[in-house]
Amino acid sequence: MNNIIAETELILNPNGSVYHLQLLPENIAENIIIVGDQGRVETVSSFFDTIDFKIQNREFVTHTGTYKGKRIMVLSSGIGTDNIDILVNELDAAVNIDLKTRTIKKEHTSLNIVRIGTSGALQENIPVDSFVVSTHGLGFDGLLNYYQDLPKINDSEISEAFIKQTNWDKNLPYPYAVKGSEILINKIGHDLIKGITATAPGFYGPQGRKLRLTPWVADFNQQLTDFKHKENRITNFEMETSALYGLGALLGHQTCTVCAIIANRVAKQYSKNYHAAVENLIQLVLERLTK
Repeated sequence: MNNIIAETELILNPNGSVYHLQLLPENIAENIIIVGDQGRVETVSSFFDTIDFKIQNREFVTHTGTYKGKRIMVLSSGIGTDNIDILVNELDAAVNIDLKTRTIKKEHTSLNIVRIGTSGALQENIPVDSFVVSTHGLGFDGLLNYYQDLPKINDSEISEAFIKQTNWDKNLPYPYAVKGSEILINKIGHDLIKGITATAPGFYGPQGRKLRLTPWVADFNQQLTDFKHKENRITNFEMETSALYGLGALLGHQTCTVCAIIANRVAKQYSKNYHAAVENLIQLVLERLTK
C-alpha cells in the first residue's frame, strides 16, 4: 500500500485523465512540441497531415495527430516555469504511472519534448529572426530548488562561475544550470546558433526591464552578456527552458528548446515580422523531429 500514490498527490479527473492537461495515456505521442502561446498550437497543427484529438483546459491546449506518417502532438504551456512544472510532471505521470492503480510502472517511457519559443538575444552578433538552440537552461526562477535531486543534474561549474562573475546576490534564487538533450540538440539544432538560455521568473524586473519599478540588479542584462565559462556564453533570455531541461533530466525525458530571436536586447532591434520566422522554425522542427 505504501507504493500507491495518494489522491491528493496525483489528482485525476472523473474520466481518469491527469488533472490540468486532461490527457489520458493514449492521447500522448512520443514526439511532443510545446509552445507558450495557446494560439500557436493551431499554427503548428495546421502542418499536420491528420489531427485525431483536441482538448483545452485553461492555457493548456493539445492537438495530437500525424506528420509524414509519424504520431506527434503539440501542447501549449502558457508562460513561465510554474506552468512547465505542471506540464512535464503530468505528461510524465500519464505515461509512467498506472493511473488506475496509482503505482509507478516498471517500464519507463521516455518522451521527446521540444519547445518552440520566441526570445530576446543577449549577444549583439545574433541576428533578429535567426534561430537559437539551447545547450543549457540557466534558471533564475528557483523552481528546481524545490526538488531534492537537483544536485544530480545541475552543472555546478556553470552555476558557480555565474555566481562568481556576477557577484550574485544571495537573496535571489540559486541559479541552476541543466544541459539539454544532446540527442535532440544534435538532431534539430546541429546547424543553428547554440548557447546557454537564461530563464527568468518574470518579464519585467527579472529580465532587467524598468517601467515604474527599478530592477534589483541594475545592469543585469550586461552581466548576462558578459558572462563566459569555457566555450559557454549566454545567448538569449526567456521564461521556460530551465524548468523544461531540469524536470526532463530528472524524469528521464529528452528535452530541447529552439527559439526564434524576435529581438536583440543589446542592439535594440526588434523583428519586423516575427510570425514568419516562427512559422519557418515550426516547419524546421517538424521535419527534423520526425526523421
